[in-house]
Amino acid sequence: MDIKTFGVIGAGQMGNGIAQVAATSGLNVIMNDIKEEFVEKGLNNIKKILTRNVSKEKITEAEKDAILGRIKTSVDLKDMAAADFVVEAAVEREDLKFKIFEDLDEICADHVILSTNTSSIPIGRIAARTKRPEKVIGMHFMNPVPVMKLVEVIRGIATSDETFKLTWDLSEKFGKTPALANDYPGFIANRILMPMLNEAVFCLYHSVGTPEDIDTVMKLGMNHPMGPLALADLIGLDTCLAIMETLYNGFKDSKYRPCPLLRKYVEAGWLGRKTGRGFYEYK
Repeated sequence: MDIKTFGVIGAGQMGNGIAQVAATSGLNVIMNDIKEEFVEKGLNNIKKILTRNVSKEKITEAEKDAILGRIKTSVDLKDMAAADFVVEAAVEREDLKFKIFEDLDEICADHVILSTNTSSIPIGRIAARTKRPEKVIGMHFMNPVPVMKLVEVIRGIATSDETFKLTWDLSEKFGKTPALANDYPGFIANRILMPMLNEAVFCLYHSVGTPEDIDTVMKLGMNHPMGPLALADLIGLDTCLAIMETLYNGFKDSKYRPCPLLRKYVEAGWLGRKTGRGFYEYK
């Protein structure tokens, strides 16, 4: 199947990054969100990154204009009727994703593949909300999307070989390196990463160290480019909590129990960089 128009549901941190790499690869993009202010913010973020790339001579001004010219914004989900392939990048909430996939199943043509950028929710559970489970797949990008090379491609139990190959090839077209993950809560990346971040929060909760000391140990002692608490702030503490709850509910194993301090911060609205306060303060 020839993909010319790529739909992105969600214009936030992940969604606008996915839209950027799709448009950079030459596809026409429809970037959708529920409010005009959200899609405008997402588009402005893409413009800012592309302008920075021009100043660094990574792309030309003409290339920047061409990329932006391929991105159309939308606040009506019905616009996805024009898409050949859709990726959903909404917040990590099952009820919201279920509703989006139910609606997309009605809106999109029968041949269209519906993918999800979910960080942890099993693909089969999402696919069951549609009449095309063989055309539902996980396409989990890493943050920040324009920089990070990995895409986890997750097959649900009903995902067809054709859907898998097309998604794999599309990941490579985007300049990414795909890796196959089977359909278990958290897949590969977050099943390994999130318990580590959660344990760093427990270290803070138990006063083992300050945020700065915990992050310094992991950066200098384990050669991580970013400390776990700073990384959690970048990802969003609400997203971290949602993933930990998916892991805990999926496996019923106490090692995935979210740290009470993580829940406390989320309930207080301290979600990390996006709210100006998490384990660190951001101006």
